Amino acid sequence: MIVGILQPSYLPWLGFLEQIGKADTFVLYDDVQFEKGSWRNRNRIKTPQGVAWLTVPVLTKGLDFPLIKDVRINNSERWGKKHVRTIQQNYSKAPYFDRYAAELFSIIERPWEKLIDLNNKLLFFFLEAFGLERNILLSSELGIGGASSDRLLSIIKALGGDVFYEGAAGRNYLDVEKFEKAGVEVVFQDYEHPVYPQLYNEFVPYLSVVDLLMNCGPESLGFIMHGGENK
Repeated sequence: MIVGILQPSYLPWLGFLEQIGKADTFVLYDDVQFEKGSWRNRNRIKTPQGVAWLTVPVLTKGLDFPLIKDVRINNSERWGKKHVRTIQQNYSKAPYFDRYAAELFSIIERPWEKLIDLNNKLLFFFLEAFGLERNILLSSELGIGGASSDRLLSIIKALGGDVFYEGAAGRNYLDVEKFEKAGVEVVFQDYEHPVYPQLYNEFVPYLSVVDLLMNCGPESLGFIMHGGENK
């Protein structure tokens, strides 16, 4: 059984969805430290002028290393309406805008308190849109302690996994030998980003999956899964 484990992301990129697609069970690693300026609360879309960032403002001042699951959104800023307006301005002419925009916007504009709840709701929206059904769990609900490679391995073993599908960055910190000794094969994702139809000039990779969905609709999953190479 293949297990994937990743920290949640706001409007995630294609590779995030590919890891879910390759896994039998996928764990959202939500009880680790939140990193400022990370993909947890921001991502990128395409505009005629180039790439634009969409960032969810969060409340971290005065907090000592909050966990992802505990991070609260700063709703004193009208970020939801701004994100909706930016997406609408730049994708209203995309082929599948009318099919998906209303539901996407309704999620973004809800009065969310916690970032994790917003990210999870958006993730399940994308999974449904792509027709991708997987067993999705939260690490905070598993009751498994430990740190670093030891905890990841414990989670995988507890779920009955024998393959860990890990992002390419895992090569920098994962104790692969420890996994192998425990009977778990580690497979790293080397994502070859697909080229798909986009609006505006030359193709730009590594955007939020919003870009793919608005441009390719039901064909999106084929593009997502084509990019993953198990090397």
